[in-house]
Amino acid sequence: MKMDSRLILALDETDVPKALHVLDEVCGIIDAVKINWPLILSAGPEIITTLSQKADVICDFKIADIPNTDRLIIEQSVKRGASGVIVHAFTGTDSLKECVSAAGGRDVFVVTEMSHPGGQEFTAKHAEEFAAMAAECGASGLIAPATRPERIKKIKESASGLLILSPGVGAQGGSASNAVLNGADYVIVGRSIYGSSDPKDAAQKLADEIRALRF
Repeated sequence: MKMDSRLILALDETDVPKALHVLDEVCGIIDAVKINWPLILSAGPEIITTLSQKADVICDFKIADIPNTDRLIIEQSVKRGASGVIVHAFTGTDSLKECVSAAGGRDVFVVTEMSHPGGQEFTAKHAEEFAAMAAECGASGLIAPATRPERIKKIKESASGLLILSPGVGAQGGSASNAVLNGADYVIVGRSIYGSSDPKDAAQKLADEIRALRF
């Protein structure tokens, strides 16, 4: 995955023509597109292949199952063109190792702490443990909340060398600048871009905000 703008689009749009239009508008700005079940269920799994012809695709399936099921999901995602997948760590080391193995060199990003308020109830209590496990199992990076930027720094200390992707910028209240300044390598933005009347302009403003930090 390239690292130009440090901006990843979370394309949680169920209107397929609109989703494709938005990506066409911003694909020259973003570094990757993250898709989740809303778009997959609307368009079918073939949308992974379609989008992969325009940008790197991260499948945000938050995979959390036994090792064999994890393997099957990731194999199908990669087969359809995914550059990366997002998985949970609470299922244990054996499942996480299987995810990394099944990815065959594609990126595996591990959720440490969810970005919504409820994320503080359970995942936050084990975020540093999840981060350390991700490093031990050979994952590419971590998901850490832009809504609580001080937590990004703590999580990064637990898994030095792994990429940090931070969701929650924009509609959830997180700041792109604060996330990057606290250690995020990429910020993930959804509604503030795809819900905008001018997605290209919205994406460009965020990219400019990050670029102004002079990294």
